[in-house]
Amino acid sequence: MRGPIDMTNQNGILDELDPDVVESLSSRRDALRHFGGSGARALAPWSVPVALAVSAKSAFAQSGGSLPRQVVDVLNFALTLEYLEATYYTMGLEQDGLIPGEAKPVFQTISDHEDAHVDFLKEALGAKAVAKPGFDFTAGGAFAPFEDYAQFTLLSQGFEDTGVRAYKGQVGKLVGSPEILTAAITIHSVEARHAAIVRRLNKFQGWIPNDQPGVPKAVAPIYAGMDETTIIGVDVPAVSSIEPKQVTEAFDEPLDKEAVLAIVKPFLA
Repeated sequence: MRGPIDMTNQNGILDELDPDVVESLSSRRDALRHFGGSGARALAPWSVPVALAVSAKSAFAQSGGSLPRQVVDVLNFALTLEYLEATYYTMGLEQDGLIPGEAKPVFQTISDHEDAHVDFLKEALGAKAVAKPGFDFTAGGAFAPFEDYAQFTLLSQGFEDTGVRAYKGQVGKLVGSPEILTAAITIHSVEARHAAIVRRLNKFQGWIPNDQPGVPKAVAPIYAGMDETTIIGVDVPAVSSIEPKQVTEAFDEPLDKEAVLAIVKPFLA
């Protein structure tokens, strides 16, 4: 495992970068400085992506008044998922004794990220933002995530893995709005990091093999279609001599809106 990145030679690193990249990094650094108290939290190793979302915030906000209907629908879909995740982690962190000490900083940081995503999308959408719905994280009594840490992390993994696939399922609809597409991808990559670290807390690998064997039946729909080995018509095992299981780990399949809503619906109050 690699150790922490050496940040003592930042100027030397920047000297080697393309000028456009340097300008982008500088703007993100300035965004961190203006992020107030949350900027300090964003300096944690897994918090840096928050700065990317903040730096893209202005691009969303500037175009928010004239967003195409399709883009508004995609962003509100994303906002609903972010509401769910943000609320889930806030409620979990409020439960005394639920999350063990060594995992609490991880979930606190994820919670901060989800709050930032919510604020980000709400500001982008302005008056077009959907209201926060009510949630039932027991799914009608099927789960008790705030009483059982194993269930809490299982649902966390499920929500994060769903979010990653959901963002992928919508990006094609943002192609006509490149600034918004770029900003949405900054959130998607952070959600993938969330999913990986929570999966490891659950003793799973960071990547997903096949359709994720070993998960309870109740969350199995989250992984439907993940055993696909043909990508845009290319039979990857046939052209690469890589075992099908490894191929399913190497490619993450998207979920369409209907599939995501079917997964999330039991948790909507």
